[in-house]
Amino acid sequence: MTGTARTAGQRSRVAESHEAETAWSWDAAEIERFGAEVARVIAGYLDGLPGRPVHRSVPWQERNAWAMEEAPRTGTPPAAILDRFTAEIAPYPFGNGHPRFYGWVNSPPAVIGVFAEALAAAMNPSVAGGDHAAAHLERQVVGWFADLAGLPPGSGGLLVSGASMATLTALAVARNRAVSAAGLDVRSSGLQAEQAPRAVIYATVEAHGCVRKAVELLGIGSANIREIEVDHDFAMRPADLAAALAVDRARGYLPVAVVASAGTVNTGALDPLIAISDVCAESAVWLHVDAAYGGPAVLLIDDYREALDGLGRADSIAIDPHKWLYVPVDAGLVLLREPRHARDAFSLVPPYLRIPDGEAPWFSEYGFEQTRPFRALKIWMAMQHIGLDGYRELISHDLDLAGYLRDQIALAPDLELLAGELSVACFRYLPPGRPRDASALDDLNRRLVRAVQVAGRVFLAGTTVRGAAALRACVVNPRARHGDIDVLLSDVREHGARLASAR
Repeated sequence: MTGTARTAGQRSRVAESHEAETAWSWDAAEIERFGAEVARVIAGYLDGLPGRPVHRSVPWQERNAWAMEEAPRTGTPPAAILDRFTAEIAPYPFGNGHPRFYGWVNSPPAVIGVFAEALAAAMNPSVAGGDHAAAHLERQVVGWFADLAGLPPGSGGLLVSGASMATLTALAVARNRAVSAAGLDVRSSGLQAEQAPRAVIYATVEAHGCVRKAVELLGIGSANIREIEVDHDFAMRPADLAAALAVDRARGYLPVAVVASAGTVNTGALDPLIAISDVCAESAVWLHVDAAYGGPAVLLIDDYREALDGLGRADSIAIDPHKWLYVPVDAGLVLLREPRHARDAFSLVPPYLRIPDGEAPWFSEYGFEQTRPFRALKIWMAMQHIGLDGYRELISHDLDLAGYLRDQIALAPDLELLAGELSVACFRYLPPGRPRDASALDDLNRRLVRAVQVAGRVFLAGTTVRGAAALRACVVNPRARHGDIDVLLSDVREHGARLASAR
């Protein structure tokens, strides 16, 4: 009996080994055949987007089925897996590929970037460093952006998952630099040394939430973010920044960094970077610019030349190619005027990663990630395919559509424009005989956002502007047209009137 059981077990393992080998070992013809099927599905998905709802919630039956499904015991043929994708996953997208998706700052993917993802995955390197194509390509891509931003020779940076990681990286470098200049070793003692001064970060209420998260993670604490007042355009007031820095210096506090914005995600506001950089230079404090959303417009569109001049004075910059350069997620970038400060903050090289003399330091010495994906390829291929002039046309198209939307809102008696710069418009619906109290109007507009989303013809986000509930549209889709903006306005009016009359 024992021998029989052992033989059965051995046969079972042999069968499983053969099954696994079959799943692993694809010959060139199989790869090409299945790749063609995947390309067919991608083509049908992307081409069919305009004819489908912008967003569809996943039915509860599907959600429950996924939650209850156990990990597969045996393998499934690739064609069946692709069929499941087509039937169960593709019909319920986030929505950002659709030409009437205007929520947050989520662009459609450049098609060549979709294929770049597959090519990068085929190579599957870890881009911690080393002498291979992926590492050199990342240096090239970083160099392109540093040049576009007007940073000096010798500047650098690295690709990261997005602006959140870029901000965390930049502020970690700024913290290490500031604390080290105060005579403390933050890498050894953190911020817990008895003689450690109170570290402070400076930003406006319009700064992205990742700033607060980074400050909390770095041990500085959100209570030590000094909130600088904004003007009527939601831009930082340099004079207020200078005053806050002077007060904190007098108190013996340690200013670590100023976080300015080249296009806030909420309203698209651009801080006066030249004046802010002058204040930072006078106070010897690090200037980090969040250009995650607005960066491509600032880099490429002549109307923002003044902002570009200020951007080139920053110590660090966050840019997200996966936002307004239409590169598939994830593709973020942190630029550093003096990369040596990042190496001071992050370098930790174990014996098994010592590099030969003459080889460039590894990217992992300049940031937190050790294993790093081949992000550069999709950015490189998209930029090669579209070109800077092509990007100028696409971004200008988005800016023109957003301007058209803001103009239509400004002319409409039942709509009110609350804010808007770059490709953002924040507005609200004002029904005839509008509610007398602000809270009722806020409630109506909050419900209106959800009603428009559920209807599926267009997708807007909700936000607040100076405390007022608002609808927020952000145009970052080259496939959008004036007619799509007209649909947006029509849907807002239709659902707004229905909700207002139902009260």
